[in-house]
Amino acid sequence: MPKQATDYIEEGVSLRNVLERFKYHKFSVVPVIDKEGKYKGTLSEGDLLRYIVELPNFNMALAEKISIDSIKRYRSYEPLSINDSLINIFSLSLDQNFIPLVDDRGLYIGIIKRKEIIEYLFEKKMEICDEEVEK
Repeated sequence: MPKQATDYIEEGVSLRNVLERFKYHKFSVVPVIDKEGKYKGTLSEGDLLRYIVELPNFNMALAEKISIDSIKRYRSYEPLSINDSLINIFSLSLDQNFIPLVDDRGLYIGIIKRKEIIEYLFEKKMEICDEEVEK
């Protein structure tokens, strides 16, 4: 999916903004990019929950003043280059729900969802089965 068709968060936005976006879009993990568009990692529900639990007297007014840059990320999805091999894509999809894609400059250009990979492999398998039936 190209960048325009995916959701992502820019560094520097408020915790409140991110919480509202997670709720609306039902995110579990979302890519984070910087102002120049470079991929910086991912932010997860778990990252947000761990941060909020440790805040005394958390409320949405406080969340407006907190930048997501201060939230520790416990695991970030590894990106791949748009030029990476299918083997690398398949391998990484075993551990990640999606794979962030970057260009040669590290700019975020989109994602590949695990579902899309499974659909691709299924279609290839069906093509092989159809060829065998025709023989």
